[in-house]
Amino acid sequence: MTETTTEQGISTAIITAGDRVLMIRRREREGKLLWAFPGGGIEAGETPEQAAVRETAEEVDLEVKAVRSLGERVHPQTGRHMSYVACEVVGGEARVADEEELAEVAWIRLGEIPDFVPWGLFGPVQEYLDETLAPGE
Repeated sequence: MTETTTEQGISTAIITAGDRVLMIRRREREGKLLWAFPGGGIEAGETPEQAAVRETAEEVDLEVKAVRSLGERVHPQTGRHMSYVACEVVGGEARVADEEELAEVAWIRLGEIPDFVPWGLFGPVQEYLDETLAPGE
């Protein structure tokens, strides 16, 4: 992979547990965004996976491990370069750890996602959640 931008971009953690995915509500909107997945800026020398794990710990006090990359894009609402990383919970309970940035956290069922993100999710993220959160037998 070649680095063509000077901006490191944003890494977002797609954290699932059972039949839900973790979402956060930021105190300040970013464009139309209010609800999002935990994440933040990728620091120098950091991979998107490392950034997703670090940002999750900082924002919601949850220990996660990166499972796989779900893809990258320029976000249509914010214009920021985004990386999406599937993560699994290793330990802790999700809570608002960064009170300056976050207002609340919520574990969302698959069918509730349109209520939180009405314009839809990035295709590969939606596909991953469709597979991972699909109701069992």
